[in-house]
Amino acid sequence: MSTIFASTHPLVAHKLSRLRDKNTDPKKFRELVREIAGLLAYEATADLLTIPKVVQTPLTSMNGKELQEKIGLVPILRAGLGMVEGIWELIPTAEVWHIGLYRDEQTLQPVQYYNKLPIEPTVSVCLVLDPMLATGGSAVATVDILKRWGVKKIKFVGLIGAPEGIGALQAAHPNVPIYLAAVDDRLNEKGYILPGLGDAGDRQFGTG
Repeated sequence: MSTIFASTHPLVAHKLSRLRDKNTDPKKFRELVREIAGLLAYEATADLLTIPKVVQTPLTSMNGKELQEKIGLVPILRAGLGMVEGIWELIPTAEVWHIGLYRDEQTLQPVQYYNKLPIEPTVSVCLVLDPMLATGGSAVATVDILKRWGVKKIKFVGLIGAPEGIGALQAAHPNVPIYLAAVDDRLNEKGYILPGLGDAGDRQFGTG
């Protein structure tokens, strides 16, 4: 089964509480999404491979390191867009590839409407970005797409996960680690996470 990393960092817990607050306005909500995404990415990239590099300091030369792996950020449209900037600030050379999926409100199944990936993969590591891992359908479908594209190393980074979504992603892709700010209690009858934070897309873009 894939490994679940639920953050225990005090900064993540503090920012997530503000994110959940129904009185948090869209501007602040976007800022918090960006900040939490950066903190989670710090944890999710701890095992990236590096190669030696000689660096000339103002005083002498030394043996430093630089990233060996090419990283791709794959936000699931539209809610995942808000997570990109926070991670880009840490990894400005990362490529960003968008996957467009929406959840059919009747079946709760993902429907793909956008995919502009090139024929051959241009990155070796992909971080799938989606604030909410609810039913898990969109996450599973996105990882399916990336594996067919040829990417070997894939990680999921989200803000909140429900046991149902975590279980679905683990069952379909046991080799994909899951990084979350929190694991919540369950889904309600409409497929929303409880206690959750509402609709992450609507709250980011002021459309709720």
